[in-house]
Amino acid sequence: MTTMTGNPVLSAGTLAGDSVKNKQGETLGSIKDIMIDTGAGKVAYAVLDFGGFLGIGNKLFAVPWSALRVCAEDKCCYMDADKELLEQAEGFDQDNWPNFADQRWGAGIHEHYRAQPYWI
Repeated sequence: MTTMTGNPVLSAGTLAGDSVKNKQGETLGSIKDIMIDTGAGKVAYAVLDFGGFLGIGNKLFAVPWSALRVCAEDKCCYMDADKELLEQAEGFDQDNWPNFADQRWGAGIHEHYRAQPYWI
């Protein structure tokens, strides 16, 4: 029998609510949801909850999954970004989510975070 080594395989539910931090250790928000492209069979985006207080006035952001690095040991994700990058990003609110299947929209999101689109 072959033993697999390498990255852990985690359920999406274990990542929901985990914090997202930058390399300086600043908390940028938390993972609200994970979006999967079922046709491609790939994780496309993490939906990041940023700002507000107790869920009031917060803004959601689609962050390309490739822009995040999961650290199972720290129970968080790391992202090479600062708060200003998120503040300048196209966000959305809880009641008005974007069309995640729109590749033109997705191309702009990937460009903003300087991430390779997952569909290429």
